[in-house]
Amino acid sequence: MRRKIVAGNWKMNKTIKETETLISGLLAALPKTDARVVVAPSFVNLSAASALLGDSPVKVAAQNMHFAGNGAYTGEVSAEMLLAIGVDTVILGHSERRSLFGEDDALLVKKVQAALAKGMDIIFCFGEELKDRKAGKHFEVVENQLGNVLFDLDPAAWTNIVLAYEPVWAIGTGETASGEQVQEMHAFIRKTLASAFDASVADGVPILYGGSVKPSNAAEIFSKPDVDGGLIGGASLVVSDFVAIIEAI
Repeated sequence: MRRKIVAGNWKMNKTIKETETLISGLLAALPKTDARVVVAPSFVNLSAASALLGDSPVKVAAQNMHFAGNGAYTGEVSAEMLLAIGVDTVILGHSERRSLFGEDDALLVKKVQAALAKGMDIIFCFGEELKDRKAGKHFEVVENQLGNVLFDLDPAAWTNIVLAYEPVWAIGTGETASGEQVQEMHAFIRKTLASAFDASVADGVPILYGGSVKPSNAAEIFSKPDVDGGLIGGASLVVSDFVAIIEAI
């Protein structure tokens, strides 16, 4: 049975003191749940977050990483650096990394391979833009984003991968795909995985939805059979909202 996951991507928000306050509030209010709860603070707050969360049920993820182990890559962070501070999960392929920083499939292949080589877990993001959906190309775009980066992997690697479908037009816009649209895409993703690998891979990989999930719509989205949780942006920065979303799963 696939594990449910609720992950909070805090993006470029919160100072160290604000991060500590947010984590303390989350731990105090964390409901009993079988879902895995993940938070992804900024790089400068990862070490403190890892120490604060310690043996708690909440895991810490990085928002990005470089493919190289070390070298002349000013401003970058390697898998080894993350692992050294207790962070073994990384978000890769987020739409903001793709659109704002030019990350393409070729670069993401290197990042995915580097993370897997170090035994890290990956939350891999992908999704279409509004123009793609309006043109009826959303399935094609999603299949290409997955295939170009992940379909050459050994099937065993999928035990370290969580997928996060995030329609770009619904990220930080207040717009959300309907429950039917979300389920349609998640079912398509699972069918595509079954064709590329087999049913065991397709049935075993958690697929999260990311795109303006909030307390008011979380239960409907999470109720869909192929939705295994969410990658939460803005709502994860407010303890009460994040807790309500965790409870909805």
